[in-house]
This record gives sequence, C-alpha cells and structure tokens, in this order.
Amino acid sequence: MDKKQLSEADICAKFISPAVVKAGWSEVDQIYREYTIAPGRIVVRGQKAQRDKQSALRADYLLCYQFGQPLAIVEAKDNCHTVGAGIQQATEYAERMGVPFAFASNGDGFVFRDASLLFNGQLLTNLTMDEFPSPARLWALYQQWKGWTPAQTTVNGFAYHQGDSNRVPRYYQLHAINRALEAIAAGQNRVLLVMATGTGKTYTAFQIIWRLLKSGAKKRILFLADRNILVDQTMVGDFKPFKGAMAKLSPHAKGIERVEADGTTTVEELELALTKGKKLTGGKQVNKSYEVYLGLYQAVTGRKGADDVFRQFSPDFFDLIIIDECHRGSANEDSAWRDILDYFGSATQVGLTATPKETEDASNIHYFGEPVYTYTLKQGIEDGFLAPYKVVRVDLDRDTFGWRPPKGMLDDEGNLIEDRIYTAADMNRNLVLGLRDRVVADKITQYLKGTDRNAKTIVFCEDVDHAQRMTAVLAEANKDICATRHKYVMQITGDNEVGKRELDNFIDPDSDDPVIAVTSKLMSTGVDAQTCKLVVLDQNIKSMTLFKQIIGRGTRLNEEHGKQFFTILDFKRATELFADKDFDGEPVQIYKPTGDDDVVPPEPTDPVQGDGAVLDGDNMLPGFGDEGNAGDQTPTGGNTKDPAGVYGGGAGGAGGDKPRKYEIANRVTVSIARERVQYLDANGKLVTESLRDFTRINLAKQYESLDAFLQAWGSAARKEVLVQELQHHGVLLDVLTEELAQEKGDGTALADADPFDVLLHVAYDQPLLTRSERAKRAKKKLADDGVYAKYGDTARKVLEALIDKYADEGIFAIENSDILKVQPFNQMGSTVELMKSFGGKGPQGYQTALTQLAQAIYQPPAA
Repeated sequence: MDKKQLSEADICAKFISPAVVKAGWSEVDQIYREYTIAPGRIVVRGQKAQRDKQSALRADYLLCYQFGQPLAIVEAKDNCHTVGAGIQQATEYAERMGVPFAFASNGDGFVFRDASLLFNGQLLTNLTMDEFPSPARLWALYQQWKGWTPAQTTVNGFAYHQGDSNRVPRYYQLHAINRALEAIAAGQNRVLLVMATGTGKTYTAFQIIWRLLKSGAKKRILFLADRNILVDQTMVGDFKPFKGAMAKLSPHAKGIERVEADGTTTVEELELALTKGKKLTGGKQVNKSYEVYLGLYQAVTGRKGADDVFRQFSPDFFDLIIIDECHRGSANEDSAWRDILDYFGSATQVGLTATPKETEDASNIHYFGEPVYTYTLKQGIEDGFLAPYKVVRVDLDRDTFGWRPPKGMLDDEGNLIEDRIYTAADMNRNLVLGLRDRVVADKITQYLKGTDRNAKTIVFCEDVDHAQRMTAVLAEANKDICATRHKYVMQITGDNEVGKRELDNFIDPDSDDPVIAVTSKLMSTGVDAQTCKLVVLDQNIKSMTLFKQIIGRGTRLNEEHGKQFFTILDFKRATELFADKDFDGEPVQIYKPTGDDDVVPPEPTDPVQGDGAVLDGDNMLPGFGDEGNAGDQTPTGGNTKDPAGVYGGGAGGAGGDKPRKYEIANRVTVSIARERVQYLDANGKLVTESLRDFTRINLAKQYESLDAFLQAWGSAARKEVLVQELQHHGVLLDVLTEELAQEKGDGTALADADPFDVLLHVAYDQPLLTRSERAKRAKKKLADDGVYAKYGDTARKVLEALIDKYADEGIFAIENSDILKVQPFNQMGSTVELMKSFGGKGPQGYQTALTQLAQAIYQPPAA
C-alpha cells in the first residue's frame, strides 16, 4: 500500500483510528470524530447570511475520558505531510477545549504536545503508532495537571448527563460547568458565571446540578428565577431529566383553580396545565420530599415575612441555590432575592447572568466574587453560536433637534404646555406626539414589507401607555393583514393578561402569530425568542444592563427556521451604547468598601407609583403580579431636572397640579431626519463610516494599487474564491450593491452589475459596467482574436451560450463545474461530448477556452 496515494480520510480509517482504539479508547463514548468546536461566524450580506467556513474550528478527533470530559485533540493529515504538520492546529484546538494534550499524525506515528509537562517532562514527544497513551494514563495526568483535591476529583470525575442526543456540551459550556464545579468542590460558596444571552445558561446550570447530585456532593437544590415563563420552560426543557425528583414551588392563591394541594407542581402537572391553560396554585404546606425545587422569587416571598414560602424550609435545607438572571436583585441588599439568599446563607450559591450589575451602590461581583468563567456576546458571534446583527438607526426630527411649543399652546386635554425645549428624552415620557407614533409604526412596517412580513418582531416602548398606542398604530399600518389575523400585532406587557397569554405563541418557532410583540419591560429578559429577527428600540435606554438584555432577545440562532441574524431598528440612538467600553468587556468591580465594611450599600429607594411600579426596569419590586412586571409601568413627569416626575409628580415638578404627559394627537408633524445602516465588520465591530469608504480601505489593505487588484482578479482560477476571500476580510459586496442601487435609484442596473465592476467603481472610481455590456464586448473580442475561428460549430455554440449565461447570472454561474449539465448545454450533447469539442484529452481544452473567455469578459476598458 502506498500511503502517499491515500486521502486524509483513508489515513484516519486505516491507521490513526485503529491506533487510538488499540490504546484502549472506546469508539462508543470516548472518541468523537469531526467534532465541531465552533461552527464559524455568520456573515451578513444585505438580507442574506452564510457561515464563513474559514473561521470554523473542527477537530479530527476529540478524545474524552467519559462523556463531557475532554482530554485530548488529535489532528490528522495525509501522508504527503510530515508527522507533526498538524500539531499547531491541534494545539489551538486543545487550548480552546481547555485540555493540555494535543496530537498530530500522518499515519506514520504521532507527535505528542504535552502542555502539562507530566508525561516525560518534554513539551513535544515523538510516538510510534503503537505508543498512543491510554485513557487512564491521560486522565491521571490531567488530574495531576489540574491539581484537584480528592473532593474535586469526585465531583469533576462524574459524567455529564448524556441524554438521547449524545451531544457533547459546547466548549464554553464545558468550561463554565467544570470551573463552577472546581470552585464549589474547593469550598467556594459564592460562584458567578457570566454567559451571553442565548449561550445556554440553563443547560449549563442543569449539568452543574446533575453532577453535584449524582456525585453526592449536594442533596437538595433550589433554582430561582424572576419570570414564571422561565421556570416553566426550564422544568419542561433542560431540567426534564429531573422528572420525579423535581417540583415547582406554587403558593396558594384564592380564587384560582387548584391543580394540586401540596404546595408544589410536578412536570406532569405543569405540562397538563400548560396544555389546558390553567394556573397552578399550591397548598399551605410545601411537600419537602423532592431533591430539586424551582421557584419564582416573587412567589416564594410574601409581603409579610411570616407568609414567605421559603421559611417553611429550615435554613440548612438547601445546600445549593442557583440564581438565574442574578443581576436583577442579588446585587442589592434590599431585594427579595437577598431575603432568600441570606436565609439560606449556608448553601452554596451560584449566580447566572449575561449582564452582571456593577454600580457604585450594588454589585454582583461584591456578593459572588469574580466570575469563574465569562463568555461574551462578541465571543459567541465570532464562534458562530450567536446571531450577528445589523443596525438601522432612524433619527426623528423632533427627537434630534428638539421641539418648543408656541407660546400659549395647549395640549389635547386643554392643559397649557410648559414652555421649554422637549428632546428625545421627553418623548413618550413627558410629551406624546401622535404623529410620531405613526412615523415609527410606518417605518417598522416599511422594513417588514421590504424583508419579511412574518419575521418575529419585538418593539420596546417607553411604558405600558406607549405600548398600547404603538399596538394600535401598528395594527392600522398593517390593516391588510390584521383584518384576517387579529393576533398579528399584540401588546404583551405586565398588565395585559390577554397579551401575556400569547407570549408562548410568540416564542414558538412554529406558531404564526403574534408576529409583532409590543412591550415595555416584560420581554427585556428571559424570553427565549429564537426566531426574533427584528428588535425595535423606541425606549430611552441608559442602563447598560438593560441594553444588553434587550439586545439578547435577538441573538439566538435558529437556522432551521431561517434565523441567522437579526436587525436592530433604533429610533432612540440607544445603539450608541455599542461604543461603550463596558458593552462587551469584562465585568468590573466598581464598589469600593472601606475599612472592614463588607456590606453592599443599599440602592436609593426605588421611586414607585400607585401599585408599586419602579422607575428602573433593571430592578423590579416583588409581589406585584405573578411575574414581577411592575417595571412595565414607568412613572413619568416633565421637569428637566426631574424627568420622571419623582419628586413632584407633575410636569413642572412642583406639586402634581400639571399633567404627567402632554398629549398632542396630530398637530405637531414628525419626520425622519436621517437614516443610517451599520454592519458588523470582519472583526465584529460596527462599521460606522460609509460602506464606500470602508470597502476602499479594505481593498487598499489587500492590494496596493489598481494594477495589483486587476492582476489578482485576472490570475484567479475561480473569481468566486477571490470574492469569498474579500468578503472574509469585510468587503460586503451584496450590501454595497444594495446601497449603490439606493443612491443611484436604479436597482435594475445594479442587479446586472458584475462584482468586479462594483469594486472597481467604489474603490477605484472606474465606470460601472453591466454584465450585458461586458458580454457584448467579450463576443467581439473572441471574434476579433480568432478564438471562434479555431473551434468547430459545437464549441462556438457552447462559448456563445456561456457568454449569455454570464450576462444573465454572472461569472460564478459559468465557473460552476456542472454548468454543462443544465440548459441549454444539455441539449447540445453530454458533458463529455461538449468538452471534447474543444479538442485535447479530458477537460483541458475546455478549461483553456474558459480562461480565454474570462480574459475577454474582463479585458481592460481601453481594449
């Protein structure tokens, strides 16, 4: 057997796999072939998106000691490479997986890179095919490398829950799980995990609980969340393997049908209730026979301490508490979270959040300590696990330039409007302009009509009142659909029971309606809207925490349902927060205790109105509704020094004798001042300059001159490969073409433009030729140069058809190796026959003719 003639796949099958199996590795649960570490970032081009295959990370072999416990990477090459040719690649993958062992092989032997230096004290070692280390040997070295205590070995040595899918957790989930377990086993009782929205925090929490329970390290667990839907989704989703050992704490509520009487809800009861639309309530005494309890923190705390459900348990009942979305309250000493956490102070407590709260007054890090692991939105997008985004920023004239009422102007209720300049911060807080709502609704509708009218959309409004108005104007703007689909647009806010019942349908990828969900604070966190493609911001957002949570509604991928990216339609310039150093950086501890003071200072008292609504949507007071959505009702006022009307209660801030909002339905016109589209570049940053300048700069980085670009284009065997390479470096051709079409007002001409000409026009100020013009010139060039004359009738017909195909579909179409199998070529003869018509043996003559054709198409303008 000549190994040099074998493919890489053959080398794996005939040499590498047998050697690894012979060393004792099981193909059933220890060897994972073609393991995807990261699928590669998704690149958005206009309304299209595709994965960048060059950024994908895929290991030939991932070796695990047991399910979910990686130990080593093996990278294979064919035998034309040296034994160690793949060691650098294997090392990169091993570092990504957090393991010290990397191997490379070409079938002749192995190069072993041991970052632990424990195998034989050498970094690199050459091994024969019979010397591959056993699982037990590498596992022992791994434990020694980690420096685990016996307790850590017990916990981390217990296998992950495998389930039916046999899916190894993603690499960052493995890091989060393992680091949390290591910290807990080492005696750390406060643990913080920071993971971007959509990266699987709940699944990560499940695996942590599973391994702690099964190893015997923990016996009773409490999982706390701040939304009913989060608890329900968790029970019937990621936590379902705990069925029979798990229950939801459901306190008694009068007047609601009782489904069970022991203060808990099982998975079976929950699924039945969700199917029949019932609400679940519990008895006065809680059943304490379960291992895992899930609870809504508002439900397990009462307005009176004696009524708190959690006090039915002894302080040492739970030995592990998982706090989901811990930024909401655990940072604040006065919060309901802290009542529970302080009561169960002896338990290990793990906080999960995408956005740790760090202010001078409250701090997750001060409570939990530095995160044991952080996985950011930027990392998720770069790896390809999260959806990238583009931003459409629409500035309205009244928001941007301000509005001052004429002297003595009255609002629609006859109230004298305070004479001052009203800006973006006042809109829908202190001043309601009906025509502004219509402009926003029309722009949202225009965007959906131009893309996909069934694209799930979340519109974030200032408060419930604003959401109600926006729902009405959106329904009117989409009356052609709403006439027959009354749930196409729905208000989903904390006070709207009808709308809240539709939340499950909105997040269900297979449910048609609602399409447009209009909300305030209710959907800003925890809503798993996998198919949300449009996030509309018409809310004053100053909190980085709230901004990250809102953006997180769009970051989930669902490629099965066509969700590869999302768009942010920003009417409030909220996306300027993207430029903030804290947008995606490491969380920073700002709280600075002095002396022996280790108490987190209480936040200023949250201003409330009536039923307890809070001003800051990041902090929701407990006990107001079953989902804690009082934050949907934001108090408003008019004083520029007191914009929320907190101290006075009225527009003037002087004593409540003026209206909270001035309302003007249609007497003040509103128009769009400017609009700009921004895109993520190849480095994951928003392109803020014009796309023309951005393209010119990127081309200049790749090619030092126009001649260099022309030479590269002319010498490229396949132009499509060159274009893909350019797009990998941030040259967004499809988007650029769309922008040029809008500028020139001639979409037809741009649709007929060759990518080559678009780049020449934008980067080098060359005339913009169409494919039709290039095709006409190519036919003349081939005739003048005698190319047609040297071929027979069949070959000439093929060349003519290829040029016509180019004019219709572009250069990529005729570069396709299967082009001769489609019309009109398949009517001229078989592929073999057509290639023979160009002379020579095999396809060489045909390929030569294709090269001549490309040269004729892209001949210099002066020719």
